[in-house]
Amino acid sequence: MQKRSVFAIALTALTALALTGCSAGSSADDGTIRVVASTNVYGDIASTIAGGAVQVTSLMSDPAQDPHSFEASAQSQLAVSKADILIENGGGYDDFMGTLRSGSKNTKAAVLNVVDISGKKAENGDLNEHVWYDFPTIEKFTTALTDALVKADPSQKATFTKNADAFSGKLAALQNREAGLKAKYAGEGVAITEPVPLYLLDAIGLVDKTPEKFSAAIEQGSDVSPLVLQETLALFSGHQVKLLAYNEQTSGPETERVLAAAKLAGVPVVPVTETLPKGKDYIGWMNANLDAVESALAQ
Repeated sequence: MQKRSVFAIALTALTALALTGCSAGSSADDGTIRVVASTNVYGDIASTIAGGAVQVTSLMSDPAQDPHSFEASAQSQLAVSKADILIENGGGYDDFMGTLRSGSKNTKAAVLNVVDISGKKAENGDLNEHVWYDFPTIEKFTTALTDALVKADPSQKATFTKNADAFSGKLAALQNREAGLKAKYAGEGVAITEPVPLYLLDAIGLVDKTPEKFSAAIEQGSDVSPLVLQETLALFSGHQVKLLAYNEQTSGPETERVLAAAKLAGVPVVPVTETLPKGKDYIGWMNANLDAVESALAQ
């Protein structure tokens, strides 16, 4: 699904000052490999695979922040200008990364666009760009990132490969969990406020019953018609769904009404986020998401 411009970019005159003295198109010359990721989801994965051999910067890392109101800073521009590897989600999710790259004139950094790596294409004009909830995509990204790290620092190849293999094993375990849940719960109906966790829910075989016009309007920040809202609320009063996956980083009157309706009907609510919660790594976060979904389905 094509998302509205996710992050507003506010680069002021401070950017020019911050970049004074930095040579265009080159990273720092101190031998440190620098990775810059648009969000802490990809930053965490990069840190896991790179270990202590690489400096990783996540431009958006506050789990309490609404991702749609993120503002890139002069520090963000500076980090991008010095990066050896840039990681962006793509698919229209973090277009600010392209703006930062253009402003930095850093032409030497390897750019990893995860949507492009995934191979996913828009269907009927819609692309669900929340690909970090799709474990096969993250496996492909792991391979691409490992290759980029090895190219940047061949001396650390053994470390990067070992860490990537360990991470891939944990991804496989997550997919095994999905398969186990699918064998038990495939076909059950669920509701969402936004398509953030849909790849995970689809992998379990769950059926999204949410009116498409509702989740599309919420994602795009537009109004929900009264008729569509009533159709969505009826999912809960009519006990048509086993759970509500609720994006707790964005809220508004319509989503709050949906949340209240789910609670009133006794439908379990599974909170989901677009960035890593505090104190979690990627694998722990996704295991917690699967725990929450499994608990909700079992009720």
